[in-house]
Amino acid sequence: MHAKFSYAIKFVSDMDKAVAFYRDTLGLTVRFTTPFWSEFETGDVTLALHPATDVNPAGAVQIGFTAPNLPEVYAVRAANGLAFTDPPKEEHGTLLSRILDCEGAEVSLSGKP
Repeated sequence: MHAKFSYAIKFVSDMDKAVAFYRDTLGLTVRFTTPFWSEFETGDVTLALHPATDVNPAGAVQIGFTAPNLPEVYAVRAANGLAFTDPPKEEHGTLLSRILDCEGAEVSLSGKP
């Protein structure tokens, strides 16, 4: 698998306040914003904001990679030593799943449906 680093996902307690900080204080260009997901133009890697949860409290960050053929990666996961916490499923027009890295941190994987 040749994954590409594509997202840094920051979990926030107040979406409006966080959007204002990254837009107005740091000067990032907003790609779009919603109460549930917001994105900023930052070059090759997108900064995304997501509401905090019990699993991902405010301030937590998750990194995300794009995999060229996510269903195939999932099918041969055992042979590649990948521990998926979620199988690929279509959400918002993309395939999303999660794996655990070598230290047990959850990492997002996305791909084309």
